Amino acid sequence: MEKINYYRPYRWIVLGSFMTVIGVSQMIYLNFVSLMTEVQNLYGVSELLASALTLCNPLMFTLVSMPAGAMTDRKGYRFTIRLGLIIMSVFACMRVYTGSFWLLLICQIGNAVAQPFIMNGITKLAADWFAEEQRAVATGLGTAGMFAGMALGFSLPPHLNQSLGLSGTMIVFAIITSVCSMGFFFLVKENHTTEPDEMNRLRSFTAFTEVVHLIKDRSLITIILMAFLAFGFFNGLTTWLEGILGQNGVGALDVGNIGGVMILAGILGSLVIPTVSDSIKRRKPLLLFCGISGIALIMPLCLSGQVTWLYVYAGSLGFLFLPGFALLLVMSEEIAGPERAGGAAGAVMLVGNAGGVIVSILMAIVKSEITGWRPAEYLLLGILIIVLSLGLLTSESFRSEKGKVP
Repeated sequence: MEKINYYRPYRWIVLGSFMTVIGVSQMIYLNFVSLMTEVQNLYGVSELLASALTLCNPLMFTLVSMPAGAMTDRKGYRFTIRLGLIIMSVFACMRVYTGSFWLLLICQIGNAVAQPFIMNGITKLAADWFAEEQRAVATGLGTAGMFAGMALGFSLPPHLNQSLGLSGTMIVFAIITSVCSMGFFFLVKENHTTEPDEMNRLRSFTAFTEVVHLIKDRSLITIILMAFLAFGFFNGLTTWLEGILGQNGVGALDVGNIGGVMILAGILGSLVIPTVSDSIKRRKPLLLFCGISGIALIMPLCLSGQVTWLYVYAGSLGFLFLPGFALLLVMSEEIAGPERAGGAAGAVMLVGNAGGVIVSILMAIVKSEITGWRPAEYLLLGILIIVLSLGLLTSESFRSEKGKVP
C-alpha cells in the first residue's frame, strides 16, 4: 500500500493525541477504585457490588476485544478509535447524574464497551507510523499515556470528591473526555490511503478468522498467556489495593497517591526500557528483567505499613514491571505482522482483561477472615513466578525491516 508523503514529525502529533485519549479511557475505568468506600457509604451497597464499577471493564473487554481488533484491521485504527470515543463521551456525560448506583453501573459498562475500540489501535498505529527500530518506543509511549490515565484515575478522584462531591467529579471527567475526544477527531490521520485496496476488501477480516489465524502461532500463544497472567496480576492488585494496604493501616488518600506514584513511575519506565530494547534490538532480555523485578517487589509492597517505603516499593514496581506491557504488545505485533496487528493487540488485551476479572475474583475468594488479604498476596506472587517461567520459553521477536523510513 502506497504511503502518503506526510511531513514525518506529524507522526508525533498522531501518537500524542492517541496517548491522550487512551489515558482518558483508563482514567474513566479506574476513577472509582479510590472511591470504593465512598460509593459503599453513599449508595449502601456491598464491597463486591461497589467493585463492579471497576470489574465490569475487564469483563466487557473480554467480550468486545476481538471484534474490535478485527474491525481495526478491516477499517483502520482511526475509524475504530473514533467509534470508541463517541461511545465513551456519551456515557461519561451520562454519569453526571449520580442519583442512582445502577445508572452509574450502566454507564461504566458503556465505557467498558468503548475501551477496546480505543486501546486495540495501539500496535496498528505504531506499525503504521514508525519503523521497526522505533516501534517499541512508540508502543511504550502509547502505554505511557495509558499509565498516565491510570495515575489520574487513582489519585485525582479523592481530591475532586472532597471539594466537588461525586457529581462534580463526574462533571470534570465528562469535560475532559469530550475535549480530548474532539482533539483526536481533528488531529489524527492515518499514514496510508484511506480506502482499503481490493485485496483487503476481499479478505474481510472477522473476529473468527483473526482467532483462527492467531492461535496457530505458538510464539504468539505464549505471549498471550503471559498477558493473561501479567494483566491479571496488575488488575487484581489495583482493584484491591485499598483493601491490601488498608489492612496495614494505610488511609484511602495515601492509597490513591501510592497507586498514582506506581503508575507515574510506570510512565517513566515505559519510556526508558522500550528505548533500551530498541537500542539493543532485543525484546526477551528486557521482558525477563521486568518479570524478575515484579517478583522481587510485590511482597514488600503488600506487607509494608510504612507509607514512605510504600512509595519506594510502588514506584520501583511501576518503573521496572509495567514496561513489560509495552514489550508484550510490540512482540505481539512483530510476531503477527503489521496486517494483523489489530487482531494481535485485541487478543493480548482480551486475555489480559479476562485475567483481570479472574484474578480479581480469585483474590476475593481466597481472602481469609483471619489473615485478610495475605493469601491473595501470595497468589499474586505465584502468578508472577509463572509469568517469568513463560518468559523463559518465549522467542526473540525483533526483526529488522530493510528500507523503512525511520
